Amino acid sequence: MNNPITDVLHADELIKMALREDISNEDITTNAVMPEYQKGTVDLICKQDGVICGLNVFKRTFEILDKDTEVCFNYKDGDFVKKGDKVAVVTGDIRVLLSGERTALNYLQRMSGVATYTRQVADLLKGCKTKLLDTRKTTPNMRIFEKYAVKVGGGVNHRYNLSDGILLKDNHIGAAGSVTKAVQMAREYAPFVRKIEVEVENLDMCREAVEAGADIIMLDNMSVEDMKAAVKMIAGRALTECSGNVTKENIANIIETGVDYVSSGALTHSAPIMDLSLKNLRAI
Repeated sequence: MNNPITDVLHADELIKMALREDISNEDITTNAVMPEYQKGTVDLICKQDGVICGLNVFKRTFEILDKDTEVCFNYKDGDFVKKGDKVAVVTGDIRVLLSGERTALNYLQRMSGVATYTRQVADLLKGCKTKLLDTRKTTPNMRIFEKYAVKVGGGVNHRYNLSDGILLKDNHIGAAGSVTKAVQMAREYAPFVRKIEVEVENLDMCREAVEAGADIIMLDNMSVEDMKAAVKMIAGRALTECSGNVTKENIANIIETGVDYVSSGALTHSAPIMDLSLKNLRAI
């Protein structure tokens, strides 16, 4: 799947929504102290170590307010930056620099936080076959940005949304009546090119999913011992994914199970922001 952040029109729509949220009518403070055009510049300063991500979104936020705004970057997405580094210099109408500051930083801090946390977890998987996946546990209207940040941090995107892939979870199975019936109904409904993933919670469900012909089996909230037994039972007949409260603190125990993928909602729902700030505003 192409990363949705390359859909500039979609990204612009979301950025405009964020700007409208912050400027419903006018920036009354800026208009009070800067009633007329004055060209100026301001520095983007990193206040803690981490992986920078979202620079183009940061830049685009100012460009939407004024196409003549210029941003000169000293780093690119995916670079590791340290406290005190000057990441960029923004030049343009001071009113735009002031009004766009918070929205631009919100995107950059959030995306850099996700990329930094993902890098920390992905580094724990180096040298093994298991790949790190994200989930749909994203901030509303931030999914394209957060999933992009996961990729920048070294993770892999799971399905983007409900239209993007078949994942039969516990409630789908309950609605269908059984694992076997759910897989059969999905196979009959979906195009043959679609893979079918089934979430299982115990070894009996795992056995049924294998026999039903699932392409991917998600081992949800199972013990390490049961996951090992499930991988042995599946024996390569389906891809395997581990899910359920996966964090950087416990992922080491999961690696030894031999699963193909491990998905972690924490990459997006629990990553702290990275502290960045616009400083040294000056007229030129």
